[in-house]
Amino acid sequence: MNKGTQPGSWLLRIYRSAASAASSFAIVMVLVICALGSARAQTFTLLYTFTGGSDGRGPFGGVILDGAGNLYGTTTEGGNLACSLGCGTVFKVDTSGNETVLYSFAGTGAGDGEYPNATLLRDTQGNLYGTTESGGAFGYGTVFKLSAAGAETVLHSFTGTGGDGKFPFGGVARDGQGNLYGTTNTGGVFGVGTVFRVDATGNETVLYSFTGTGSDGKSPYAGVVRDAQGNLYGTTESGGTSNVGTVFKVDATGTETILYSFTVTGGDGAEPMSGLVRDAQGNLYGTTNAGGVGVGGGNGVVFKVDKTGREKVLFRFPGTGADGIRPHGVVRDAQGNLYGTTVFHGAFGWGTVFKLSPTGKQTVLYNFNGGNADGGDPYAGVVLDGQGNIYGATSAGAIGYGTVFKITP
Repeated sequence: MNKGTQPGSWLLRIYRSAASAASSFAIVMVLVICALGSARAQTFTLLYTFTGGSDGRGPFGGVILDGAGNLYGTTTEGGNLACSLGCGTVFKVDTSGNETVLYSFAGTGAGDGEYPNATLLRDTQGNLYGTTESGGAFGYGTVFKLSAAGAETVLHSFTGTGGDGKFPFGGVARDGQGNLYGTTNTGGVFGVGTVFRVDATGNETVLYSFTGTGSDGKSPYAGVVRDAQGNLYGTTESGGTSNVGTVFKVDATGTETILYSFTVTGGDGAEPMSGLVRDAQGNLYGTTNAGGVGVGGGNGVVFKVDKTGREKVLFRFPGTGADGIRPHGVVRDAQGNLYGTTVFHGAFGWGTVFKLSPTGKQTVLYNFNGGNADGGDPYAGVVLDGQGNIYGATSAGAIGYGTVFKITP
């Protein structure tokens, strides 16, 4: 798959062009007010700036934390130049901002993955697990494991044949037996995506193939979350009754239930591209890339879906003033506050970090300006530590190749 057609870079070019054209006038009008608001926000620290070479470029996935405060993530490009701009990396950034490339992907020619696009998962032994959206033995992506010592194992190369999936854009979830669960964007029996399981020895099982017909979804972009009973929950970017996406459940037997179909009417969301977070009561929280309010089909929403499949829109991004557009994922704290990012708009047009209270009050915590001091276009959500500090990555800005950041309350 040619990198120029990857959904991450493809959508980024479209969104950046559209967002810039739509927001230039608004940015000029609100610049002074928003700059003052930004000065009152939390403390921002730029931890690392990618140079675009062997250290990586374009971290489209988020970051994760270990117990010592080290951050781990992936860059979609950079690293090994077997691919034109590099096949991507797995990196670590320590508490002092020092980056270590833990692994550089070698690409399809070597049977290795290329272009990791998603957030990693880490076990108690320090092993990292993730996906590459393409590459592998057949060119359709991989599930990989990286040991604490930096040894990589390709657990599964997607074949794209016999009902197997293609192009896993999302990350993986893991159970107590070491099985990994995720989605592929295409492939499967009907060619519109799958939910899969890969066991600890690398054996893959397709748990569900999306049909893309009737009320069923198609083209999942994000991974899944798992409950204690082994049920998997996720989103599809399209399909459903209005063909603008769904929230789904796949149980331990592989039976799928559509919990909610987005309608893009009445302020509802559309095109959920990010995964879900689940609370103790079984409620699911997420974001949509479109829908809500604003021109061009809306600017995206934050939503909640309860166990009965009833949806509530918690916030609609208006795309005015310092507010951002195109939210991509949320995390939840113990008090029920949600934290996330918007890819574009904000005071300077380069996206925001926001907080949403349980009552639906939104606060813009930080406005990215795309400069050397911070970066821009945060294409993934954030992670919180025990002190309430917020960590994330931007896919662009700074010197053009992305950053890793921290926001202190």
